[in-house]
Amino acid sequence: MKTKGVEILTGDPKKAVVKLSIPMIIGQTVYALYNFADGVWVAGLGAEALAAIGIFFPVFMIFYSLAIGIGIGTTSAISRRIGAKDKVGADNVAMHSIILSLIVAIIMTSTLPCLKNILTAIGAKGDVLNLAVEYAKIIVAGSIVMVFSSVMSGILRGEGDAKRAMYPMIVGAIINIVLDPIFIYKLNLGIAGAAYATVLSMLISSSLPLYWIILKRDSFVNVTMRSFKASMSIVLDILRVGIPFTFSMLTMSMAGIFLNLIILSVGGSDGIAAFTSAWRVISFGFIPLFGIGSAVTAVTGASFGAKDSNKLKTAYLYSIKLAVLIELAVALTMIIFAPYIAFAFTYSKNSFEIYDDLVAALRLLPIFLAFSPLGFMTSSMFQGIGRGENALAITIMRALILQLSFAYTFGFILRLGFIGVILGITLGNITSAFISFTWGMLTVRRFIS
Repeated sequence: MKTKGVEILTGDPKKAVVKLSIPMIIGQTVYALYNFADGVWVAGLGAEALAAIGIFFPVFMIFYSLAIGIGIGTTSAISRRIGAKDKVGADNVAMHSIILSLIVAIIMTSTLPCLKNILTAIGAKGDVLNLAVEYAKIIVAGSIVMVFSSVMSGILRGEGDAKRAMYPMIVGAIINIVLDPIFIYKLNLGIAGAAYATVLSMLISSSLPLYWIILKRDSFVNVTMRSFKASMSIVLDILRVGIPFTFSMLTMSMAGIFLNLIILSVGGSDGIAAFTSAWRVISFGFIPLFGIGSAVTAVTGASFGAKDSNKLKTAYLYSIKLAVLIELAVALTMIIFAPYIAFAFTYSKNSFEIYDDLVAALRLLPIFLAFSPLGFMTSSMFQGIGRGENALAITIMRALILQLSFAYTFGFILRLGFIGVILGITLGNITSAFISFTWGMLTVRRFIS
């Protein structure tokens, strides 16, 4: 029997993209606000606590990227089988993804004895090292919850139930915001309190999809051992999307490191301060892209599974049009209000010297947001049809090749300094967007033919 989510997923692709996008955009927005609040509470512990979390962040990103990657791989594999009317196959994918999440979590927790050495190797020392280890041990010990939660949400998104995939994100963020000050300050747990709050909030929020899918069993996909039939091809199908996504996120982190080095060379510490402040603002523009992109992965996956080329093309192109309209509004807002936004970061005497560079960055960088849907939705479409390696190739081209080469060319070779780097980042992203879209359209046309 079809659920409402499956009816949306396999129905009008335009309506499906909208209905599946909205819950994810709301969830991502709340999650972004939680990250901001979490940083504020930890900041009260002092600079060393902030540095400790910052030192652990690259390690956490590897774990987090892998967890999200497995979830997206699950969404893609399930939606394609639902489109193909293979209910038994969708159930089997769900069981494989849960077992896979347990294996991945075991691998993550096996790093516990090595955490101090890992954090030392990436630069932590003294009190910062001790605080980082204290925080990291708790987060890594709770990594099973993070992976399991991502997979359960992936199952819900795969069957078109984006609304219930949103609820754990919102509930987890709210619980974490509430628990942070209690654990950190009331219970006097310090930085460990922030870690406990994070793990406990994930544990509580993940109980929602656990109840719906495994206990209440009112989802379209059934998760039971009776539906499990071991298949290496299913594992590879999930990983073919999940692993490239993980490497895509790590590629972006690596690109960020190189960009910082370029900016530091041409603009010094003031340039870094201006760029990172501008990027915090730009990051809010990515929220609609993530929400719509998650819908595109599910809808194009179902269309691909059903061998319905018209629905696939409609979902892909409509998502781009919708995202472009939203990003145009976001970009114009940032550009118009750039002086006021910049003042929020430079109101003190110590930071006012970066005001002009920050305003310039906030007037240039948002331009590429209006073009980003061309590349972002193409990557999401590739994930939907099970070609995660194509999505990874787009990220490498954009982040490591075009973005960095343009930034270096305009900043160093043309000697335009900080503004040249910002201009290069903008043009690199725009160029990548058009190349990606061309690749996406060629792929869709081959599928139609």
